Amino acid sequence: MNKLNKTVKERKFNKIITIISILVPLVVAVLFGVKIPNSEPLEFLPPIYASINGLTAVLLIYAVWAIKNGNRVLHQNIMSACIILSILFLLMYIAYHMTADSTSYGGVGVIKYVYYFILISHIILSIVIIPLVLKTYARAYLKDFERHRQLARITFPIWLYVAVTGVIVYLMISPYYDY
Repeated sequence: MNKLNKTVKERKFNKIITIISILVPLVVAVLFGVKIPNSEPLEFLPPIYASINGLTAVLLIYAVWAIKNGNRVLHQNIMSACIILSILFLLMYIAYHMTADSTSYGGVGVIKYVYYFILISHIILSIVIIPLVLKTYARAYLKDFERHRQLARITFPIWLYVAVTGVIVYLMISPYYDY
């Protein structure tokens, strides 16, 4: 692929990435406020989507190991799986919150502040990670591996933090679920 063709494709990707990066948080925020009337809470979902976060964290580390050992195909497959898992997480998260009321954290003292710090940083970075993941993936797709590596050095720790803190938030809030 010549440089001009790559630049044109990257611009197209960037437009799509920008749209997705704006739409996803907006749609999640809107749907978070929508409750399906007379529906049973999908109470089985939080441990599943927390497990998806945990699996994503493990796979992210495995993907770094794969690429550092020269296995580009394995790295690519694992990263694709991580994106699919993130989409599944998002769908389950939305479905749960459309059928259940939000749970208030019941901890007191310092732990309450720790919980809210983790929760707020998790939420903010889960929004930030969307364009980072998509741009990193697009650069690999366009075979711009040097720029892919540069951005992946930023994307990886943020994505790993979001995945790990998703599990931590679940573990901290789960004792306070109403069911």
